[in-house]
Amino acid sequence: GSEKVTQKAPAVKPRRRGTVTTASAVGTNLTTWLLRQEMEHKIDGELAVVLSSVSIACKRISSLVQKAGISGMTGLAGGAGNASGEDQKKLDVVSNEIFCEVLRISGRTGVIASAEEEDVPVAVEETYNGNYVVVFDPLDGSSNIDAAVSTGSIFGIYQSDQSCVPDWGADDEGVVQEKCITNVCQPGDNLLAAGYCMYSSSTILTLTVGHGVYSFTLDPSIGEFVMSHEDVKIPATGKIYSFNEGNFVNWEPGLKEYMDAIKKGGKANDGKPYSARYIGSLVGDFHRTMLYGGIYGYPGDDVNKNGKLRLLYECAPMSFIA
Repeated sequence: GSEKVTQKAPAVKPRRRGTVTTASAVGTNLTTWLLRQEMEHKIDGELAVVLSSVSIACKRISSLVQKAGISGMTGLAGGAGNASGEDQKKLDVVSNEIFCEVLRISGRTGVIASAEEEDVPVAVEETYNGNYVVVFDPLDGSSNIDAAVSTGSIFGIYQSDQSCVPDWGADDEGVVQEKCITNVCQPGDNLLAAGYCMYSSSTILTLTVGHGVYSFTLDPSIGEFVMSHEDVKIPATGKIYSFNEGNFVNWEPGLKEYMDAIKKGGKANDGKPYSARYIGSLVGDFHRTMLYGGIYGYPGDDVNKNGKLRLLYECAPMSFIA
């Protein structure tokens, strides 16, 4: 009889399960990054235009800050101060005008509100009316300008509340103002995007659209913001505290005890005392905290019961980033 010959198939080695890694986006310019966010449906085209407009304002302000000492842009602007009662520097006024200008002509903002204006937001003219509400502090830490210490701009972007949009053809000035205030005064949870731009030894724009935090450094040779830090997260532990201890005598007893405790050290810092670093510019102190960890605060005291940080222009945007 015939014999059946069977041939064994060669053994197939199982494939090793590898880790899929995503290519780093460091080195990507801001324009390309915004286009990618739009392609991935994280933002729409209109929000991309608003963010691009903010970056243009930051470039212009950065240029002014760099040459402030030789272009007559130091010193006080005169007048009664800003909406918070602080003295306005010349660059405060110019930076505010720059932000207002680029946001108006972007065609994508419906209401803009500045920390430097009176305590009422500005409704963008009907011809430029868009879907987004932008709040901003055009030049935080401007008291440092004359000493060439770091300053910065802070911004937050909300979706316009359609029920509060002024009717340009029917509403009188009082109704327009009331609707603008309602449109602007939204909870921080409603923020779509927020960021800050620090003007220091380099100009760094840090922002988030709700999907991670990214920093872009301005390359002056090409005039572009280029990604230098991706997926930035505050370290779980830090070794630096940043408070204005000149106000120590006016603080609440509990806060004084806390400050004394971190100076003595504790388990969170391996028993070592925290180091003090205080620039006096929220953007500069916050940026360092984002990279190195630690704690920043400007608490209330006997003079300023609620502290000096403003919820709309500073606390909400910075909290969204953190």
